[in-house]
Amino acid sequence: MAMRWDVFLDQVRERGGYGTRAEADRASRTVLGLLGAHLVGEVRAELAARLPETFALILLNPLQAAEPLSAERFVRATAAWIEGATEQTAAWDIGAVLSVTADAAGEELTRRILLQLPPGYDLLFGRPQDAKALGTPCGD
Repeated sequence: MAMRWDVFLDQVRERGGYGTRAEADRASRTVLGLLGAHLVGEVRAELAARLPETFALILLNPLQAAEPLSAERFVRATAAWIEGATEQTAAWDIGAVLSVTADAAGEELTRRILLQLPPGYDLLFGRPQDAKALGTPCGD
């Protein structure tokens, strides 16, 4: 089931420390627009189905990327799309949006998303991968 728009934005706003929903919305649109260019097929469709409709449409009609961007280049591209952003603020924006996106997706889909992306995206999603983490369930 899709996460509601207000819930998604409130979580991004809280994690990103944004003063307004508009700031959280701007970051979400940019990050998901860039992410959508890197995902294909069933994985992209499944993720879209779990996001609020506005963001699902952005994910399914992404900003164009000529090639898959490394995690570092993804941060630089995000900074270029957000007026006044630096690589540091863009990394913060990405972390806020993608960690909420991963929560909406769930662990199994997030793992499949990360398999489609170049190395390093696990950190952007706030899901660092190591041999231990892959095989052990969360203790919550």
